[in-house]
Amino acid sequence: MKTFLALLFAVFTCLSLRAQDVNGSNADSGSLERATAALREAFAKGDIALVVKLHHPDIVKYFGGKNVVTGRAELEKGVREWLTNSHVEFIENKVESTFFNKGTAVQTSIFTIRNTPKSGGKPTIGRGRSMVVYVKDSSSPTGWLSVREIVQEAPPEI
Repeated sequence: MKTFLALLFAVFTCLSLRAQDVNGSNADSGSLERATAALREAFAKGDIALVVKLHHPDIVKYFGGKNVVTGRAELEKGVREWLTNSHVEFIENKVESTFFNKGTAVQTSIFTIRNTPKSGGKPTIGRGRSMVVYVKDSSSPTGWLSVREIVQEAPPEI
């Protein structure tokens, strides 16, 4: 009986543990995953135009303190400077949770970026946690646009 109860406890514990929490349809989840993958690929390819296109015209990104990027023009300026001087590669993107509500999705993830200077310096690695609000938009190449984003330091790896 003790073995059965221990097994039952283990089954219920495992059922409640998951890497991410998602409440949307399979179609929404799949299309959002393709959209976020397209954004990471655009950074890796240095495709400034696509990075900008995948953000809403009224994008606001909060990077901490007074470091706030508002609008596509400001976003493009920062992305252009970054990608002109560095090769950027997302080497980790672990989705923690995704919440869908009609044409909106909110996603939190832990990410790791390798930033390699094009001038030949040593690469640096940065880890963070982001919460991004996406909206469905037919003008987007992927069907989704990032409209709000907050980035903070990621928790320590265990």
